[in-house]
Amino acid sequence: MIRPHRRAVIGGIGAALLAPTLARAAADPLRDALDRAATESPETALRTLAGFDESTLQGADRLDLTAARAGLAIDATLLRDFGRRTPYRVAPLVGAWKAARPDAAAIDADTAGLRSDADAGIVLPLASLDLTITALQTASAAARPDIAAAIDRQIALLTSQRDAAPSQPGIGRLRDGVSWYTLLLNRAVGNGHTPAIVEARLMAELETQTARAAALFGRIGMTTGTVAERYTALWRDDRYLYPDSDAGRASAVADMNATLATIRARIPALVGAVPSWTLDVTTRSLSPQEIAAGRQGYRQAPTATKPGVYIVDLKDIRRRPRWTLPSVVAHELLPGHMIQLGLETVRPPHPLRIDYASSFPEGWGIYAEQIATDAYPDPLGELGHVHWLLFRVSRALVDLGIHVRGWSLTEARTRFVAWMGEPGYFAPFDVDLARIPVEPTTRLADAVAWLAIADGARGKRGAALIAYRRAILADGRKRTEQLRASSPRSP
Repeated sequence: MIRPHRRAVIGGIGAALLAPTLARAAADPLRDALDRAATESPETALRTLAGFDESTLQGADRLDLTAARAGLAIDATLLRDFGRRTPYRVAPLVGAWKAARPDAAAIDADTAGLRSDADAGIVLPLASLDLTITALQTASAAARPDIAAAIDRQIALLTSQRDAAPSQPGIGRLRDGVSWYTLLLNRAVGNGHTPAIVEARLMAELETQTARAAALFGRIGMTTGTVAERYTALWRDDRYLYPDSDAGRASAVADMNATLATIRARIPALVGAVPSWTLDVTTRSLSPQEIAAGRQGYRQAPTATKPGVYIVDLKDIRRRPRWTLPSVVAHELLPGHMIQLGLETVRPPHPLRIDYASSFPEGWGIYAEQIATDAYPDPLGELGHVHWLLFRVSRALVDLGIHVRGWSLTEARTRFVAWMGEPGYFAPFDVDLARIPVEPTTRLADAVAWLAIADGARGKRGAALIAYRRAILADGRKRTEQLRASSPRSP
């Protein structure tokens, strides 16, 4: 991974927030050791970092070291107990075949590994296996002959495994699968989380947000049916849909930028002083060229010298009711990703911390939706916000249900529909249900990071709450144990 160049000069009112990250010696033994550790086995890497005393470090340096040690310890356990980090070396989006420059030898090495995995009882669940075979067939058709031949050998092996493939997904069906799942969760988000505790917290949040939605629906006169059924009806109400035209897309972007302006004025009251350039952000829709290239929505974080922009996907604009967009602004722009990721461009976390605190950015983005209350001035906007929260909770519970509770894909889809009614725009139910079985804990970890941030704010008001949020943002992403350690204590 190539690190962005460190910024020497910070503009705007928030320099004090970033000052601790700017004083770095020309010689950096810790950074050098972390770079070496990133290339070593987990146990060797831990020995490489053993000589550093974290109590003598501050700010980003301390976060880099403690995150690396925590994550490497988990990786060492995964390697010792399971021989690898994740169960599936090849999947619809995973494997040497997906490399930017595929290598036939690497693909064949994956194929050999798949044989060994099968001997150990690790075979893709049938639905995931079939999706993988289809993806490989598409790749083979477009590859040069030597790569296509390697992919075809892999297709042949996977096809031969269909009869042995389990019909039900979930890492929990593997040997010590729940322990494996727990380690993966703690790797991504922080130590101390168990499926049982996390599930209880998610169910409580589901109940809270469902009741909140029911009350909001009552305020707009929709009182018939479940919350999910009412969301489905509201989703199709033509009064709140943009026209499927250039004018309709322009109107949606204008509405998003108006919401952005409202939130921008409130940033000091939400998170305190931040560099002015982190607020220099806007949104636009995908260009015709980007749509033709198959691009989806994406973001470019601001830096001290370049504005930020969120490029919103409005291709299927009739699936984006206007009341769903204010929360998108809060999440993707302000006070969400643009501030958090923008601040990280000043002194980027070490790649090991990026890996071992991978869920923090999404956790902050979801929390940002919660604190941007001015973005939802009416019940409709708030209903859109609550639906996005139900989306996060539901997919986290489905992740846990598939991998720990043994849910089938049919049961998981039934739960999605019962809890949400309609999927999030960028993650239709069938897309999530194709990925969750081969990406254990990914959706769960995002929700755990969010709830850890939100729960840490509970009981704080005024200056104490702003101080908490500033501490969350200072020095870049954090694991949950680092969140607890860096959070200022309430008086």
